[in-house]
Amino acid sequence: MGNPVSKNPLRTRADMERAAVQLIEPLIPLLSEGRARLKLGDTGAVYSDDIAQMEAFARPLWAIVPMLAGGCKVVEPIWAYWREGIISGTDPQHPEYWGEVEDYDQRLVEMAVFGMGMALAPQAFFFSLPEYAQKNLYTWLNQINVHDMPKNNWTFFRVLVNMGFMVCGLPHDAERLEKDFAMIEEHYEGDGWYFDYFNQREYYTMWAFHFYGLVYAKVMGERDPERSAAYVERAKLAAPDFACWFDKSCEALPYGRSLTYRFAQSAFYAGQALAEAECESVPYGVMKHLLLGNMRKWFSLPIFTRDGVLTIGYHYPNLHMAEGYNAPGSPYWAMKSFAALALPEDHPFWLAEEEEAVTPVTSMQPHMRMLFTRSEDGSHVMSFAAGNRAHEHSHDEAKYEKFVYSTQFGFAVCKAQKLLKDGAFDSMLALSEDGDTFHPRYGCENYEILPDRVRSEWKPFAGVTVRTEIIPMGEWHVRVHRITTDRDLYAAEGGYAIARAAMEKGDIAEADRAVVFEPWGVSGIVALRGYEQGEIVMPEPNTNLMAPRTLLPTLRARLTPGEHVLVCAVLGTVTGGKALWENMPTEVKQYAELV
Repeated sequence: MGNPVSKNPLRTRADMERAAVQLIEPLIPLLSEGRARLKLGDTGAVYSDDIAQMEAFARPLWAIVPMLAGGCKVVEPIWAYWREGIISGTDPQHPEYWGEVEDYDQRLVEMAVFGMGMALAPQAFFFSLPEYAQKNLYTWLNQINVHDMPKNNWTFFRVLVNMGFMVCGLPHDAERLEKDFAMIEEHYEGDGWYFDYFNQREYYTMWAFHFYGLVYAKVMGERDPERSAAYVERAKLAAPDFACWFDKSCEALPYGRSLTYRFAQSAFYAGQALAEAECESVPYGVMKHLLLGNMRKWFSLPIFTRDGVLTIGYHYPNLHMAEGYNAPGSPYWAMKSFAALALPEDHPFWLAEEEEAVTPVTSMQPHMRMLFTRSEDGSHVMSFAAGNRAHEHSHDEAKYEKFVYSTQFGFAVCKAQKLLKDGAFDSMLALSEDGDTFHPRYGCENYEILPDRVRSEWKPFAGVTVRTEIIPMGEWHVRVHRITTDRDLYAAEGGYAIARAAMEKGDIAEADRAVVFEPWGVSGIVALRGYEQGEIVMPEPNTNLMAPRTLLPTLRARLTPGEHVLVCAVLGTVTGGKALWENMPTEVKQYAELV
């Protein structure tokens, strides 16, 4: 079977219905006897295998629920399996009972889609169950009202569950709900932007806070009009900024954690359509293009097992880049992108012709602490980050603190900090005391986002301070590092890691530069001041999210105690070719003299 959706054109509502079925059908033979669990693999997560199998069962419901709400007939045979699983999983006497939950339990996460089902499709999802099963489902879900959860996007899970209770006329915890709404407000910064953990900004703003808020607005518009209107208005404010995260092909920027959720990247626009949150800058045609175009991009990639099951990874199966909470069924969080199937076929969203988003060449997004730029033809989106720092998840320094993130070159996660090939330090300056163990930027003490550059100050070691300035110039950018050190240091500056051909070698390393020419693009770095040698590093396989084998143009330097200035120019392009490399813009060449 392999990729079950590779030939789906994904242009119409019928195509999207078929895609949902094509993604779910390979799972049916893997359901347990009572249908309440799905075993999709043998890799582990921080929670038990039983919970992972419950998670895998629950996540396809993010597509099944809107299909039930939208009257999609093709879902009926699938729903029969999941309906039986809900009956089994919520029955304390059944061997596949999902169990009593604890504080901070992964099962609290999975409860959210059941609340959405009760709210969006109460008759089909809830009242079609036998009366005893309705009581069991309510009792099992109501555990969420007596357990603690992280103070982040999880709070919305309890909101959705209680929303479902209200729609179905069941008791709900109104006092706890108001506290949850207050916590959500604490995470809203203005201009349409939320943050997740203490200082963390990534896709959770869009595929979590906004998505759940839009579902709430869809259901509760009449019951809670003021809050619902606020959620819709915030989404409208964020929508044009978020459109800058997608290049012309609808490839979205790889950035932050949970990237194995893949096409959940565009779920925000499915939620926006669901809540009818059309705005002038992002009308239905643009929403449709960003949603379907992004999904088409994903469906063209080798992200499935031979049995048609989604894998953990990004552009290819890759456990190395995963978080501890990524179990075999976790990638099906991406099914949230099917929310638009709750809309009827004659809805303006489905009748609209797809149209490309009109986005600026440069977009300053201070709430995300990033400056976005795009190539003139729109084929390459670059995001220059400063001041972001993640909370307790793996590979934080790679997922949040590289100098630049790219829709064409992705980024790498290190296998070890010893040796450059293990570290795969693309788009980073890595510093070392011994020449073996390297430390990149992690935790900025100060940062600044300006319309034409980003600045940050960071300390890789006590007694060493680096003040970094990054200046985008088309697909080129200039990096300036002012380093104060009380010891000898080794420095390695990485450009973009580029997918390498199996046999050919098109790389050049000289005293002042390093560049790789491949048929699909060019990646290069040029020393303008302070470096000693260029080299081509061959990183460990499977470090890059987009390509399993890469080459990484790198500059080297030795620093003695005192003050130093390093200046380099970096290019990554898939359309400019050798001509862009050989004709470096004058303002780039001259920049070293301006420092």
